[in-house]
Amino acid sequence: MRYAPSPTGHLHIGNARTALFNYLFARHNNGTMVLRIEDTDTKRNIADGEKSQIENLHWLGIDWDEGPDKGGDFGPYRQSERREIYDKYIQQLVAEGKAYESYKTEEELEADRAAQKANHEMPHYVYEYEGMSEEQKQAKIAEAKAKGLEPVIRFHIPTDKTYEWNDIVKGDISIEGNTIGGDFVIMKRDGMPTYNFAVVIDDHLMEITHVLRGDDHIANTPKQMAIYEALGWEPPVFGHMTLIINGATGKKLSKRDESVLQFIEQYRELGYLPNAMFNFITLLGWSPKGEDEIFTKKEFIKLFDEHRLSKSPARFDQKKLEWVNNQYVKQSDPNLLTALALDNLIEAGRIPADPDPKTVEWARQMISLYIPQMSYTAQITDLSSIFFDKRADITDAERAELVDDNAKTVIDAVAKNLAALPTWSAYFINQAVYQVRVATGVKGRKLYMPIRIAATLHMHGPQLAETMELIGRDEVMANIKKVQAGL
Repeated sequence: MRYAPSPTGHLHIGNARTALFNYLFARHNNGTMVLRIEDTDTKRNIADGEKSQIENLHWLGIDWDEGPDKGGDFGPYRQSERREIYDKYIQQLVAEGKAYESYKTEEELEADRAAQKANHEMPHYVYEYEGMSEEQKQAKIAEAKAKGLEPVIRFHIPTDKTYEWNDIVKGDISIEGNTIGGDFVIMKRDGMPTYNFAVVIDDHLMEITHVLRGDDHIANTPKQMAIYEALGWEPPVFGHMTLIINGATGKKLSKRDESVLQFIEQYRELGYLPNAMFNFITLLGWSPKGEDEIFTKKEFIKLFDEHRLSKSPARFDQKKLEWVNNQYVKQSDPNLLTALALDNLIEAGRIPADPDPKTVEWARQMISLYIPQMSYTAQITDLSSIFFDKRADITDAERAELVDDNAKTVIDAVAKNLAALPTWSAYFINQAVYQVRVATGVKGRKLYMPIRIAATLHMHGPQLAETMELIGRDEVMANIKKVQAGL
């Protein structure tokens, strides 16, 4: 199995799913997993594109046996480093009359397309040497070379063939050769091979036996099968996974759809957990037997069955992803979660980029109050607003909570007890609140709500005593004094 990304962008959810299914297939069947970088489209490659792919794949928990970072028996594993290999087979196909130099300019190709559109025809390449003798053909080529034109190499597609395969996901598929669009380019003017040619050479030489990829590649498959046949090779077993759709809109998940976060790096930055992402993505278009939805990586490897890949589109549900991540949050090491949330607070400017040890310890205690509530750690920036977005006074809704006759009594009593505390800690704060309960006989909501509002200027928040400890003695006492003045 192989995963073969182009370094033209960051790791997308759809690409991550392709990598995951190939990884699970390989590991389940004790096969070999290959990472190959398909970087022949030099104009679209971005700086650090390969590095981003590798880092995010590793973060997800996907490893491989061969690749540009590991080596292997079938390298190089970057297509840009394999040009001599491709040239050999290009020359072979040209020599056998199965491929040829094409000098049609972009202007000529565009004119062909315009004419076809006007005639309500499907766009297709029109053979430029049609009806010519060999002498006429060579004369035309010589004329093009004299003008300084660089050729592309086109593969001569047999139009009288039907290309058939039994797809792992979709079952039997057949495509007529005359619907492919005519002879297609296998080497560009810059000497780089095209995707449909290079992938055949690489998959064959790297002994790839099975290929799982998105169903947008179905149209490429007959082209690749034609090249396999021309070279006398057996194609791998193909499987084309259904597309992923936006669960909210029902439309294909598009990189231009800004309503959904679509890149693994974005989820990393928000503090999602890699095991949760692995779990969620694996269930996008594949399902095990039974109703369980949370599995370890080892369990997925053991359970993976390519025949359970869905024929229906996979629905990307953001809320479901949050739920899955929350299940992992509840089971995760609090120190890991705290470290991630600390990074989120720094990124949001809530605490300094280089906090001192005292600030770090304060932040750790504060974060621990919210861990059970978090679906992902970046939520800490909003959840913890009580500690950062200071209020000048309480709201009308909070003031309405203090109209009870006992509210002033409770607040005055707790103010007296808190002022007398020798140590400002959650333990002693709890004792002070308990003494108010004993002295006044007030309990439950009528005890805790007035104290919370007076001490924090908020109706809601995490554990009261711990919150008051972290807000600090001076601020809590100032808040209480402010509320007392308004009663």
